[in-house]
Amino acid sequence: MLSNHLQNGIETARLVWSRLPSAEEGEQENIGLVQRSDGSSSVESLDYEVVENYAYWEEQAQRGKLYVGYYIMVKWFFALLIGIGTGLAAVFINLSVENFAGWKFALTFSIIQKSYVAGFFVYVLINLVLVFSSVYIVTNFAPAAAGSGIPEIKGYLNGIDIHGILLFRTLIGKIFGSIGSVGGGLALGKEGPLVHTGACIASLLGQGGSTKYHLSSRWLQVFKSDRDRRDLVTCGCAAGVAAAFRAPVGGVLFALEEVTSWWRSQLMWRVFFTSAVVAVVVRTAMGWCKSGNCGHFGSGGFIIWDISGAQEDYSFEEMLPMAIIGVIGGLLGALFNQLTRYISYWRRNHLHKKGNRVKIIEACLVSLITSFISFGLPLLRKCSPCPDSDPDSGIECPRPPGMYGNYVNFYCSNDNEYNDLATIFFNTQDDAIRNLFSAKTIHEYSAQSLLTFLVMFYTLAVVTFGTAVPAGQFVPGIMIGSTYGRLVGMFVVKFYKKLNIEEGTYALLGAASFLGGSMRMTVSLCVIMVEITNNLKLLPLIMLVLLISKAVGDAFNEGLYEEQAQLRGIPLLESRPKYQMRKMAAKEACGQRVVSFPRVVKVADVVSILQSNKHNGFPVIDHTRNGETLVIGLMLRSHMLVLLQSKVDFQHSPLPSDTRAGSRPIRHTPSEFVKPVSSKGLTLDDIYLSPDDLEMYIDLAPFLNPSPYIVPEDMSLTKVYNLFRQLGLRHIFVVPRPSRVIGLITRRDLLIEDNDESAAVELQSTSVRSLYCFA
Repeated sequence: MLSNHLQNGIETARLVWSRLPSAEEGEQENIGLVQRSDGSSSVESLDYEVVENYAYWEEQAQRGKLYVGYYIMVKWFFALLIGIGTGLAAVFINLSVENFAGWKFALTFSIIQKSYVAGFFVYVLINLVLVFSSVYIVTNFAPAAAGSGIPEIKGYLNGIDIHGILLFRTLIGKIFGSIGSVGGGLALGKEGPLVHTGACIASLLGQGGSTKYHLSSRWLQVFKSDRDRRDLVTCGCAAGVAAAFRAPVGGVLFALEEVTSWWRSQLMWRVFFTSAVVAVVVRTAMGWCKSGNCGHFGSGGFIIWDISGAQEDYSFEEMLPMAIIGVIGGLLGALFNQLTRYISYWRRNHLHKKGNRVKIIEACLVSLITSFISFGLPLLRKCSPCPDSDPDSGIECPRPPGMYGNYVNFYCSNDNEYNDLATIFFNTQDDAIRNLFSAKTIHEYSAQSLLTFLVMFYTLAVVTFGTAVPAGQFVPGIMIGSTYGRLVGMFVVKFYKKLNIEEGTYALLGAASFLGGSMRMTVSLCVIMVEITNNLKLLPLIMLVLLISKAVGDAFNEGLYEEQAQLRGIPLLESRPKYQMRKMAAKEACGQRVVSFPRVVKVADVVSILQSNKHNGFPVIDHTRNGETLVIGLMLRSHMLVLLQSKVDFQHSPLPSDTRAGSRPIRHTPSEFVKPVSSKGLTLDDIYLSPDDLEMYIDLAPFLNPSPYIVPEDMSLTKVYNLFRQLGLRHIFVVPRPSRVIGLITRRDLLIEDNDESAAVELQSTSVRSLYCFA
């Protein structure tokens, strides 16, 4: 009877899981960036430019100052919701990871008191179950949740539409997948996935929730444009970093330096406010956990690795070894980027093409190898006697494994001994870093143990990066850097023989150098390191090693996220154009021949053109009374599909309609032309047109963008690149040299006084009239 109940339960679980959308259907069909069969890229850009058509101006005319105030208030309210949501998600992930890890180490330690073999099998089994749950969720439910997600979010904020990265299922997969992968002891962190989590929360709030899972609200559906969603996602990225490191200022600078391509002062205020809200939420939750309500997650503070009691001062002689740490960080960081690129390329093109089962087996094998190494290597290490305890230091020797503190007693014959390799290997990553950063623990680690850990963990981090689980590289990078930093610190202590030199200080500098050499961040990383260690005195030293490590790393390759973006086929527009562009003109960069529409076009011709090419923007051509060709604007493919589906603008006559203000009712609102962020939008296959419909005509004049950006054909490609990236454009018209100038605009013409009646006309930074202006 028990077996029958068990069988019924299994069948019920299978039925429930089968009703969930799989990775092969729905909007997850083409997650990421792939190549079509014709060799063209499936990448699409986001529409950050305001389309100033008749529907837009009619909507603007109906809006007064009251609506503008309401709109601004809603933006701030959404920033508040993003901060609260991201902070709660971070608390949930941290609480779950710390409790799973705490229970794992507590159970393992209680078993190894009787049998190390039984404890080993329990330890391996728990890690395997956690990692299996993570990779199963990702491969079967949310494929876009794999990896850190930062390259994809960086691409989105750069103007690239990547399907699937901001879905509700991706958010769920990221949260629960991170718990399994980090709690399972893999050589990865949860900080990168938290950035992706914050971006998903911001995007879902911006579109009013998830309609597919019936978790939407019309009241929240205020922001319809890609520009507004971009601002919300930027707030989400900053909130993710602020929640991961409990570093609100570092989160703002991370969003500014690393992920965004377009920034303005109003956005800075909202991002700063969001990060501040996250800090309040995390601090409140941790204060509540200190009373013992959160299990193993209760002893930590707001500062993750407090080294405020570390080295007070430093001498000029120490500059040389600190500079050496920067060089080592640049070399090892560049090597890490190159190795992960090669291995990730091999995975994507050979291993992961064989299906989800191979991805699951691979992650489980990596889990087994990691568990074998983290448990087995400390067994081979001889224990050391505990040093004389200092009552003022607050450090006891020994402590059981998995518990907060230094000097772990693991496989030692005497109670007064500790295993230095188990102190960093058989421990959570946060506790291991805390031990490596610790002050007043000179001679705790041997050079042999640190070197062994450095080689093995570096290898594990390289191999683990790219598996089908949510994975961040911040914490593994800190682990690697703090290890060789502490090694250098040991040699400095022996060489200079000064009492005020702390090995933990060099461990911190090593962590900063590796992150700088791998990720190539400077300002944001410097502030994050100061915030998480609570030591402002080391700021000049952190700046020194970051500058050196970034310079050394840049000599070999690009940063980690840029390398991974290239590997995934994400066409990022970097901040600087390539050198070759200086010698190229705009007309040389134009692609295939231009496909255009006449102003009044037959529906059958529209369908034929949309089927025959994959362009997303089409110039619209009209003719003057003299027969001269005139470009009257730009028509987007997505807008054309909306017109075909609605059919309300079809007309029998091939003649243009009267487009003067008020002469023709506008049957569409700007929100109807916005593509949902959680889907691929409307396609031609979704539209049914009868033979009678195909014989009708459409006048495109009321729906096109009459003021697209225009550049002369001989403009240097460098200028075009800067214009395109800084304004977040999708299309630029390249035209011959104009024959005449109808006006000239200078700075003075753009300075409109607030008390002037003309100030009611808002100057849009994302639109330009059809003027040729020279200053």
